[in-house]
This record gives sequence, C-alpha cells and structure tokens, in this order.
Amino acid sequence: MKKTLASIDIGSNAARLLIKNFNDEEVGIERVKKLMFVRIPLRLGKDVFSLGKVSREREEMIIHMMKGYNQFMKLFKVDAYRACATSAMRDAENGMDILHKIKKKTNIKLEIIKGSDEALLLVNNLVEKTDSNEGNFAYVDVGGGSTEISLIHDGTLAESHSYNIGTLRLLSGQVTDKMWEEMETDLQDYAIKYPNIHIIGSGGNINKLYKISNDNNVNKLLSVDELQRLYNNLKPMQLKERMEIYGLKDDRADVIVPAAQIFLGVSQQLLCNRIYVPNISLADSIVDGLYREVREKIMIEEAK
Repeated sequence: MKKTLASIDIGSNAARLLIKNFNDEEVGIERVKKLMFVRIPLRLGKDVFSLGKVSREREEMIIHMMKGYNQFMKLFKVDAYRACATSAMRDAENGMDILHKIKKKTNIKLEIIKGSDEALLLVNNLVEKTDSNEGNFAYVDVGGGSTEISLIHDGTLAESHSYNIGTLRLLSGQVTDKMWEEMETDLQDYAIKYPNIHIIGSGGNINKLYKISNDNNVNKLLSVDELQRLYNNLKPMQLKERMEIYGLKDDRADVIVPAAQIFLGVSQQLLCNRIYVPNISLADSIVDGLYREVREKIMIEEAK
C-alpha cells in the first residue's frame, strides 16, 4: 500500500498539520516519511478559558488557517485525512458553530473528540512504538486545556482519565484546588493499584524541557531532579529571559512553566523519579491511526 495521509490537531495552545507518506513496499525508516509539519500558535484556550467561547477574531484565524491547510493537502495529493479538535473546542459554547463554518468555507470536516478518545488515540500509537508491552506505565499528555493520564498494564489500556488542568488554564487562573485534589487522589490510587509505574511524557512542553535539559541522551529519559532544576530556573524569569537563555518562542516561554509544574506533581504522586520522552504527539497518533484504518479496509476488500 502506498498512501499519503494527513492529520490536523487543533489544541488549546496550537494547531498542527502533519502529512506523511506510507509505503508498505519499503522497509525501515523508508516505509514512513514525514512530508510536512506546520504548527500555528492559535491559542484558542486564551479565549475559551476566559470568555467561554472562541472570539470572532480567532474564528477568522481558524478559517484562514484551515484554508491554507487544505491547499497544502492538495499540493501533496493527500489521499485521506482526519482533523480533530480537543479541550478548548470541547468547552467553547460556539464550538459546533465553528465546525459548521469550517466545513462550509474550507471543505474540511473537523471533529471535536472527547478526552477519552484523545487518550485512546495516543495510547494505541504508544504501545505500537515503545517498549510498553510489559509492566505498568502512565502515559501523561499535558496540553493547554487538559491533561490526559492513561494507565497501561502489560500493553493494554487499563484506565484513562482527562483532567481540566492545562497550561493555559493554569495561566488564566481556571484551575481550582479541588481539581488538583481530584487528580492527586486518583494518582495516589494508581500508585497503589499499579506499583512501579513508569511515566511516559507527551506534548510540546515536555519535549522542549527534555531538549534543553542536562539529561539529553539517547535513552530519552528526563530525571525528575533535572525537571525540578529547570522549573526552579525558569519560574522566576521574565518571558524575554526564557526566550533568550533557553531559545524558546514566545508561545512556548509562558506555558512551559505550568507544564513542568504539572509533570512534577504527577511524578510526585506516582512515586516516579524519571520520565521517558519518546516525542510522540497527538498529530502523529491521528495520522498513524488513520493509516491502520486505511490499511485494514484495503485488506478486507482484497480478501473478498
């Protein structure tokens, strides 16, 4: 099978277009090639977590962006795509209205997925690409609007929860003590029920924290001690300092601190001293899941 497939991931902080070419006739790294990756710092959460809806200005940005994404998919002759929106669009009172406008003006069908569906997409891709088939693992994906935590036991998804604790929500003061307590209580129960848990971290912030850490190694392990050191260094800095010293973009410089805070809290409750950072994103999980669906359909047709 030879197919060019795409995924669109519209998160609370940024929107991403990923285009990959899949060729089952090749082996190794030649089998899957990344053709394009575009990230736009939309910051939907900035509107939704303060106004309860997406503003007219940001709505226009989405339409322009999706028109551009559509042209890129035509340019690369994409055979199929899947477009998903997560936490911010789930909470936006005008979310469905925006979906209809996107379909009408760009011909792209966008779906708002639940936190549980988001977690399942991530976990399915994770199990296939990492050594998480034996033992207990906590897959932790920290976004702008929510944190998805999924427990994997011997390669099978055992439990999955979505918490409205995200980087932009924290920055906008939308996370209450009760929300923290709920997540912490669940994590303490996990630590008892699934002993010796290994954390697998996901999201642009943990990827960047790993990249700028002293733990940058081939094993892709970030120690919690090093994460704490980075957090202590970054927190008191002004945004400009973070950008200059650590080479961060402006839309990363603010959210990286609450992201580190969330990962430190999760690590503490799960009694973990390091985090594995395989650099697997939701955009990858969406397009790789689409590939599996397309391949399965072709195999069923060929078997008839």
